[in-house]
Amino acid sequence: MHDLGIQVDHFNPNVLYILKQKRNAKSPLTYHCHDFISIIYILSGSCTYTIDGESYAVKKGDLIICNPGVYHGKTFLPNEEVSEFQVGFHQLHIQHLPKECLIAPDASPVFQLNQYDQDFYQVYQEMMLDQEKKEPGSNLTLKLLVMKLIVIILKETYPYIPKEDMEFCHFESYDKSTIASTLMNYLNTNYMQKISLDKMSKNMYLSPSYVSKVFKEETGETLIQYLTKLRLEKAIELLEEDRLSIKEIAQHVGYDDAYYFSRLFKRHYGYPPSQYKTKLLKNAIHST
Repeated sequence: MHDLGIQVDHFNPNVLYILKQKRNAKSPLTYHCHDFISIIYILSGSCTYTIDGESYAVKKGDLIICNPGVYHGKTFLPNEEVSEFQVGFHQLHIQHLPKECLIAPDASPVFQLNQYDQDFYQVYQEMMLDQEKKEPGSNLTLKLLVMKLIVIILKETYPYIPKEDMEFCHFESYDKSTIASTLMNYLNTNYMQKISLDKMSKNMYLSPSYVSKVFKEETGETLIQYLTKLRLEKAIELLEEDRLSIKEIAQHVGYDDAYYFSRLFKRHYGYPPSQYKTKLLKNAIHST
């Protein structure tokens, strides 16, 4: 899996501020820039952001990234207001991007997190809760959470992921049904291989928890339940062919341990594969 352009040993951003604020037409507003990176997440409401001369109508769920030196400011219609979560930091170097930049200079500064919005929002909630508690070590916890936010953003936006890391699948869109069908197609083709939820999730650039949640919502089964049922159905087919031993069948459907395979088979069908094979033989004798 790609490292998103971050060298772990040198990933040490300096957090300048973390805040939540409300603004409206009555708030003092200026068109300004910073010498650090600014993350602005729209929690509610709407307004118009002007960023380096371009106007963007922003709303709940929009994420704004301003690299150092990028001028930005907001304006409001008479009844508009906006609630924002903001983080400012510097000392960031990402491979293939200019120093102190979180997004490419030619990238849109306003976008939504299609895959990771829920993850981002959960981290925001953790940060607000930690700020309220003001417990010992909170500064360290908040820094770690900012680092997590940076990684979440890069997972969505980093444009220099090698092609070989993208071969697992390609989404025309990121809707849940597409994710579930892609997973099912992969399992149907590769059930005989060692299957890792962590590996599948990383190859799809999704979190394991999100992959599991989406699959269960769309199919009514967990990934493990679907894979186990699929493997045991394939095992039934091989048992009916009567060409292979129980151990060989287990290996053919993805289980190195024949004993474990037999236990799963018995749990699912009510009797072990050896007994199923005996029943098949008796039925064949009676039918002749």
